[in-house]
Amino acid sequence: MKAVKGCALAVLALVLGLLMLVVSVVADNDAQAAPDTGGGGLRGVPEEFRRWILQADRECDAPELTPALLAAQLKQESGFRTGNVRSPVGAQGPAQFMPGTWATWGRDADGNGRSDPTDTGDAVVAQGRMMCSLIKQAKASGITGDPRALALAGYNAGWGAVTQHHGIPPYRETRDYVRLIMTSMKQFEGLDTTLQIRGSGAGPDALRKASGRLGTPYSYGGGGPAGPSTGFCDDGNGYLGGRCAAATTVGFDCSSLVQYAYWEYRKLPRTAAAQYNATSDRPVARADLKPGDLLFWRKRGKIYHVALYAGDGKVLQAPRTGRNIEVAPMTTAMPASDYAGATRP
Repeated sequence: MKAVKGCALAVLALVLGLLMLVVSVVADNDAQAAPDTGGGGLRGVPEEFRRWILQADRECDAPELTPALLAAQLKQESGFRTGNVRSPVGAQGPAQFMPGTWATWGRDADGNGRSDPTDTGDAVVAQGRMMCSLIKQAKASGITGDPRALALAGYNAGWGAVTQHHGIPPYRETRDYVRLIMTSMKQFEGLDTTLQIRGSGAGPDALRKASGRLGTPYSYGGGGPAGPSTGFCDDGNGYLGGRCAAATTVGFDCSSLVQYAYWEYRKLPRTAAAQYNATSDRPVARADLKPGDLLFWRKRGKIYHVALYAGDGKVLQAPRTGRNIEVAPMTTAMPASDYAGATRP
């Protein structure tokens, strides 16, 4: 009996060991399959910035540099605008590099054969490289304070100013810059809550790009291929509470969001009516809608609104002044009686 009992225990131990091995392998596979989102995760970032922020984070071995910190800094520097964004003092591109500073930190990160501060990939990875160095300098300097805040001050005012004042310089611009970035980081931390979009090609890629702007304010006449911008008011459009909200709101309107989303695949015109005219030779029945298709609404014979089909009977749209870019049911996005049809760019 003792021998049989001992044999049973041995078999049980073997089975338990195999189960632990299987669990370990599954856990390891899950860990390998998990996306590298960096410290604290990354959410609410435009698609064309996301991959470069994560790359910049991976290239830095200072744990204080996180994707959320880089995202908050980019929001402050350029509002996530792309292309030849210039400041009055000559800073260039999404990360606002001065020419002399770019000469030190700029590289061809996106592999297009040039090192250019107006290329999103080059700019973001250079920003990460510079911030990584500044954080390390801050930690080694003996200066009291959060090394992230000191690094941001160095990025804005120069490290020489930080060492001269033995801390964040007493310049209002620099102090506001540091405060705004440090307090806005939280909004970029966590899992990405944008639409889960499968597939590739013009439609899915355009929808994926537009989804990175969820929550961006509506601004009548604002926005374009390079990203959000302030707009203007005319014929009663763009006003909120009796004032021209569009003139001070950085964002998109319905058609500029679509133009921005499709720009890499097709240079669509600026207005909803013009976009309808440019794509109406490729109509799509309601039953055949695919992600990225364009939906249009008409009133009194005029196309007045366009949205991107987001799948599952939903649309992604910039609805109107006072609202933000959102995902909404197709049936209630605009009056159902105004629906004019869909096209595929």
